[in-house]
Amino acid sequence: MPQISRGRALAYALALLVALVLAGRFAFGRSEARPAATPVVAMRAEPAPVKKLLVHVVGAVREPGLYRLDDGSRVDDALQAAGGPKPRANLELINLAAPVADGQQVIVPVRGGDGAAAASAGGLPSAPAGPVHLNSATLEQLDTLPGIGPVTAQKILEYRNEHGAFSSVDELDSVPGIGPARLADLKKLVDL
Repeated sequence: MPQISRGRALAYALALLVALVLAGRFAFGRSEARPAATPVVAMRAEPAPVKKLLVHVVGAVREPGLYRLDDGSRVDDALQAAGGPKPRANLELINLAAPVADGQQVIVPVRGGDGAAAASAGGLPSAPAGPVHLNSATLEQLDTLPGIGPVTAQKILEYRNEHGAFSSVDELDSVPGIGPARLADLKKLVDL
């Protein structure tokens, strides 16, 4: 057998090594985990169903009646659903920004009508002519209730703005300054 020189053997070994590296790269380069092309499927998110509220709008509006409004609607939305206010509507007596609740009645008073707080002969506010609606009453209307002064009336409005529309007259017990005895008196004079 002929003898191979040491330099030649090294060259063969190096060539063999290069060939193995290239072969390995070619073989493993094809089998490397490459992400397969996957079709992009457009997925539509189904919109969450919008909760509807049933609200009764009466008084000085063009089309009084029952209206379905989206959850989160305000008194102004109810007023617009009812065709808007009549020319003699006294909008200063209602909070147009107050949220409405399911089953609520929104009363739009008439200027100079029974919706304004009446004053007795002595100049002090008298008892309200009808029930005061907790979810739409103004500070002045709440102040007409016996035992409720302007400070407590303001606390009622702040509670309503913070927690949303009253769902029960009993919720008044959560307002600072209204205890069980005062709540019992108010139950006859307020409504939702």
